[in-house]
Amino acid sequence: MAAPLAISHMVMLTTAAEREASRGHLAALLREHHLPLPDGDANHLRMDLGAFRLRWELHTEFVTWTFSRPLDVAALRGNEPPAGRDPVPRQWLAALPGECLAAMHLWVLARDEAPAAVAQLLREDTLVGSRVADGQAQVYTDFALHADGFSRTVLLAGGDAADGGAGMSPRRLGRLVQRLLEIDTYRMAAMLGLPAARDTGATLAAAERELAALASAIRGAGPEDEPQLLDRLTKLAGEIESQYAGSHARFSASAAYFELVDRRLADIRETRLPGLQTIGEFIERRLSPARATCEWTTRRQDALSQRVSRISSLLRTRVEIEQQQSTQDLLGAMNRRQQLQLRLQATVEGLSVAAITYYIVGLVSYLAKGAQAVGWPFSSESTAAVAIPVVALAVWWSLRRLHSRVFAA
Repeated sequence: MAAPLAISHMVMLTTAAEREASRGHLAALLREHHLPLPDGDANHLRMDLGAFRLRWELHTEFVTWTFSRPLDVAALRGNEPPAGRDPVPRQWLAALPGECLAAMHLWVLARDEAPAAVAQLLREDTLVGSRVADGQAQVYTDFALHADGFSRTVLLAGGDAADGGAGMSPRRLGRLVQRLLEIDTYRMAAMLGLPAARDTGATLAAAERELAALASAIRGAGPEDEPQLLDRLTKLAGEIESQYAGSHARFSASAAYFELVDRRLADIRETRLPGLQTIGEFIERRLSPARATCEWTTRRQDALSQRVSRISSLLRTRVEIEQQQSTQDLLGAMNRRQQLQLRLQATVEGLSVAAITYYIVGLVSYLAKGAQAVGWPFSSESTAAVAIPVVALAVWWSLRRLHSRVFAA
């Protein structure tokens, strides 16, 4: 780039559909000028359209349009200073897809060509400025929206006499202009997290009150209340995690934009001009509360999620301990019933031995009666009496052996 230039920079906040629509909007402008269309997956384009130059960039959340054209310094003395977007068809410009997030006019002038440009273009009561690029240029802005909805910045290329009056190469001037445009873009993009932080803060306050009430209720709750409290706590945890998932991307993006603003401010290497606040100081003073709000909201979300997790773990531990105690009581009752069953079984086994012995001894008595006819010398009663202890012992031993096999299996 080479001075003098008039540059207009517009940042359009877009949805996914609007970002795709911006490709078609760009193609319509290029067709009017009989120029080749960009590739279907292109996200960056620089094109010379004769009366002006166009730079188009597709970002994750927004689309930037930058129009630049040579500037007649004499035209600055008019009531409405010329801008880089002036040669663009107004109807086409008004139909840009998306919502305007930031808009800035930047005039690049040589120091010896525009001694009164700053006073004419900017508001004196809100003027800020600094030397940049190791003293090889000066930049002024008032951070105010003017009648056309654009902010204004004046860049005077060429150093002070104290710095040797050195000029800037076109390449370095182009880098400086790009940094200034990016500062304005990322400054506004970073502020998108502030409304989300305010909305989230109100929801977090209600969640914190609910969590405090639950913690107080848990202290005096009985076993019958714990399932209901655990259900409420689970629902609260779900609400917090849902909100965290919905806002985390926004806060992460804002943090990245804040960091980019810091880097771009460091890149331009500001030094103070007498009696003026630097751009970096102004931005730091204005952005630091918003940055702190977003960062505090993120930490607050994390802390609340951890508190809910701890209380949930404590309540679940309490419920599990009570369940284990109930299980132990149930096992103790089962053991007592088992012992009773064993005693009853032992009693039944004694009766079984007596019953089996009775039937077997009866059979032995019948056998003895029949044997007398073939010469058995003892009476049936004597034979039965002698057989009783033998049979009882044999039955008892058989049952014990059967038990041993069953328990071994």
